[in-house]
Amino acid sequence: MSKVILITGCSSGLGISLAVQSARAGHRVYATMRNLAKRDALDTAASDAGVSIDVLQLDVQDTVSVDVCVDAVLNDAGRIDVLINNAGAGFVRSTEQASEADVQWVMDVNFMGVVRCVKAVIPHFRKQRSGHVVSISSVGGLVGQPFNEIYCGAKFAVEGYMEAMASYISPSFGINFTVVEPGGITSEFASSVLKQVEETGGMLEDEYLPILQKYVGGSQNRQSGGDIYQTADEVAQVVMGCIASDTPPIRTRTSQWGEAFCGLKTDLDPDGKKLQHHVIAQFLS
Repeated sequence: MSKVILITGCSSGLGISLAVQSARAGHRVYATMRNLAKRDALDTAASDAGVSIDVLQLDVQDTVSVDVCVDAVLNDAGRIDVLINNAGAGFVRSTEQASEADVQWVMDVNFMGVVRCVKAVIPHFRKQRSGHVVSISSVGGLVGQPFNEIYCGAKFAVEGYMEAMASYISPSFGINFTVVEPGGITSEFASSVLKQVEETGGMLEDEYLPILQKYVGGSQNRQSGGDIYQTADEVAQVVMGCIASDTPPIRTRTSQWGEAFCGLKTDLDPDGKKLQHHVIAQFLS
């Protein structure tokens, strides 16, 4: 069944893969990005794949931009069936090194950006009595990692936000919520994080430096030879499976490595359904 899909963060990497694979599956795709001057890579990928994709401006940090885009899609297509919250940004700094402005930016892009988009589409989903919100999180939304505490805090927030909505909006209005938790995407996330470290002052000469060097060195080694990192297409395939499912998971990892890494937290309830039923029974029975 063809669906109308709205995707954020489509200027590169996973966003492009999500848009192209959605269009290949026969869905009507509205791919968005903050800066439309960066649409060339998406246009090229769509042309190479022989698919048609509508490209719109949407800045997840701007409520007006979000609302204008959602209204444009509704006016054009008449409905939205799936929102994929893909826009986000990594951040590697210890709490001591991060400025308050850094922290606010990370939370705004990764968490508030999701809230703004959900807030814009949820009234329409509720009227339809259907809809699916998919948020791209990370294994860092389940397991805290060195120098990633600010980023992990933002992704933990996304996880709790989605999990809470699934406890009462899903059973009441038929709206599904899914958090997708990749371990890492080849040549995209790790590279952007290293670039971000350099752009925010590089590796600072303090007591954290040898620990950070160990972390960054390990990240580079894992990217070149380990099984942590997947391609954007591989992660997008997992998302496509969630969208196609009549009973999508509340949370899902995208690789065997991710399953093993998060196993201490997820083995008893891999897809989050048991906890959803438990919370409903406690509060809404």
